[in-house]
Amino acid sequence: MREELAFATGDYVVYPTHGVGKVMGIESREIAGQELQLFVIAFDRDRMTLRVPVNKATHAGLRRLSTRKVMESALGKLRGRARVKKTMWSRRAQEYEAKINSGDPVSIAEVVRDLHPNVGQPDQSFSERQIYEAAYDRLVCELAALDGIDKSSACEKLEGLLTAA
Repeated sequence: MREELAFATGDYVVYPTHGVGKVMGIESREIAGQELQLFVIAFDRDRMTLRVPVNKATHAGLRRLSTRKVMESALGKLRGRARVKKTMWSRRAQEYEAKINSGDPVSIAEVVRDLHPNVGQPDQSFSERQIYEAAYDRLVCELAALDGIDKSSACEKLEGLLTAA
């Protein structure tokens, strides 16, 4: 399979460290004397445009939206019990960041589940809230793009699953 055909203009894609973006097109640019084909990807949430070389897209982790089956598996993780290790927060924070940046919806859902603020639980630290919100936003954006719904509807769906757990 030729990678040039991997994504078309208008496709939603996931870049591991930035989340869901939309392919705006493919452009050619001369960089360091070499002609390169680049995917132009817009991330509306961050008001950012990313250019990824077509021949490096797979290596960079650029992928299509998850399948319905993978997303259902991720949403199933939200219904489980939080599994918080008793290690130092700095170590857990690194693990959570790695899961978020992996771009895998199941791993991201585990972070959301583990850091979801529960009633009767002490308040979260600023860094816990930051990591939780980053994971939550990534999951919401991919769910919204996959289901063709807006972010607020995706938030309601996730909140329903988290409060039912």
